[in-house]
Amino acid sequence: MRKIGFIGAYDKIDFIIYLAKIGVVLGKKVLVIDSTINQKAKYIVPKINPTKSYVTTYENIDVAVGFENYEEIKQYLGIPDGVDLEYDIAFIDCDNSSSLSGFELQAAEKNYFVTSFDLFSLNRGLEILSGLTTPMTLTKILFSKMMTKEEDDYLNFLALGYKVVWDNEKIYLPFESGDQSAIMENQRIAKVKFKNLSVPYKESLMYLAEEIFKDVKSSNVKKAVKQIEKGV
Repeated sequence: MRKIGFIGAYDKIDFIIYLAKIGVVLGKKVLVIDSTINQKAKYIVPKINPTKSYVTTYENIDVAVGFENYEEIKQYLGIPDGVDLEYDIAFIDCDNSSSLSGFELQAAEKNYFVTSFDLFSLNRGLEILSGLTTPMTLTKILFSKMMTKEEDDYLNFLALGYKVVWDNEKIYLPFESGDQSAIMENQRIAKVKFKNLSVPYKESLMYLAEEIFKDVKSSNVKKAVKQIEKGV
């Protein structure tokens, strides 16, 4: 099972679920793990008879909430010791140092640092990395309506002293108010729909999907997004 980490204090579970939906339409078996302190997935993802820790299926995506490591998820699913989780890929939403170590994100295939440029997201996001004892390579996913070099330079300045190696690649999401409205509507109707998301938001999702699902042609990723737009 491939493992991809999404690290940061910024609210990112909706974005991760949308990315997972693309993976599902591409024929992948995807697990989303919400290991955050607030466990937002517990409140926005429909579930049946929830317990403290559970795995539920939403839009053909399996969503795990309330677990501290992979072994706990395996025990819940009844998977024997020594057998890996039966997914093609897992997306781990992480906003604390405990889940960073619990889900062994330093050994993940790829890790993204997700943030906007308000001071809480920046400082709290970097605080997650304060316990690192060995360098960790991170790719930035930056939510900002008007991205500037000064903002990125400020993030680099704040990160001085942390054991972080920034990937040269940066992924920008010019998040718009219309996107937030579309996300809130999707939450209310319990559906993953792309129709009302902005073009830049969808393009960023496609770019990231092409990067993560490397075995899939770019044209097939675009087709998957169009299918979701039509209500698949």
